Amino acid sequence: MQQIEKIARIRLIRSNKIGPVTFSTLLQRFGTAVDVIAAMPEIMKRSGINTKIVSAAEVEDEIAKTERLGGQIFAKGEDGYPEIFMNYLDTPGCITTFGHPHLLEKDSIAIVGSRNASANARTFTEMLAQQLTSHGYVITSGLARGIDAAAHKGALAGGTIAVVAGGVNKIYPKENTRLYEHIKEQGLIISEMPLDTMPTTRMFPIRNRLISALSQAVVVAEANAGSGSLITAKDAADRGVGVMAFPGSPLDPRASGCNKLIKDGAHLVQNAEDIVSIVSSFNFRATTNRNLQNNQQKQYVNLEDQLDTAYQIVYENLSFTPTEVDELIRQCHLSPSVVQSILLKMELDGEIARVFGNRVHRLYNSVGISKK
Repeated sequence: MQQIEKIARIRLIRSNKIGPVTFSTLLQRFGTAVDVIAAMPEIMKRSGINTKIVSAAEVEDEIAKTERLGGQIFAKGEDGYPEIFMNYLDTPGCITTFGHPHLLEKDSIAIVGSRNASANARTFTEMLAQQLTSHGYVITSGLARGIDAAAHKGALAGGTIAVVAGGVNKIYPKENTRLYEHIKEQGLIISEMPLDTMPTTRMFPIRNRLISALSQAVVVAEANAGSGSLITAKDAADRGVGVMAFPGSPLDPRASGCNKLIKDGAHLVQNAEDIVSIVSSFNFRATTNRNLQNNQQKQYVNLEDQLDTAYQIVYENLSFTPTEVDELIRQCHLSPSVVQSILLKMELDGEIARVFGNRVHRLYNSVGISKK
């Protein structure tokens, strides 16, 4: 990838109102980020969207600062960007890394669980992670306290990847500072957020999707019914990634999430051999979400002729529950190119969100008035 295209891709994903799915959709439509940026004034003029594109100078400064700190930034599609991420529309437009990026080329198993894990669960998780690395797997987790930290500790010598919610240079929680430094030296730390970004509550579920997207299987070691680990497990199941859980006592609330996962169809496992056997028997990597619908590859169309009626038709057929785009097109009785263009406009305008599986849903703060 030429440097001008790399910078353009980072500019695009760092710009407001352009998330990972919009980023991928725009690239599919225009071919290159350079062409997307060139087309943005016309897109904004037609749609009324005011999107501020980050400057090339800002991106160059970010790249330079990252390299001074010993890190790297990989744009989507560039050598070094995780190949498995290319299977999905919702993976980052770029990632920032500290450590050893070659670990992204290895098969990964994610181990996640409760922050307030029991001592027995932490000890067992550390041993489990060590055993799995001896079978050639990298262990991926989120650098949280509890199960995550134990998984990273057990896998340090064999290979571990920490996916963090904020910038790669922001350590959270602080109690994991020493572990962070060890992973930076021996493993890999990655983030889709810019440097210096402090993690906020909303960033952790966003982070969780990357843990599942990187992995061939997600193993939940101990988690209560409200644990964020269940979000990771659900995302993994949606992607076709294997979900496994260790059972626990029904009297221990810290095991309630794992027991529910097993009840809902997750594989019950008891040791590393169970996990390796299941992963070896099936290909849990999601087949691909790379092949977008043909209508997404069409050129951005001028909506003026149909905007007055088409916008409201699309909006009224959307709900707060995710709907497949193909089904929406059928319900609206509009051309695929018009529906896709209206959805792109709505997304950039903050009225809808896209989720895995080529689905869209309305946001609660949207108003649904006709756009003229």
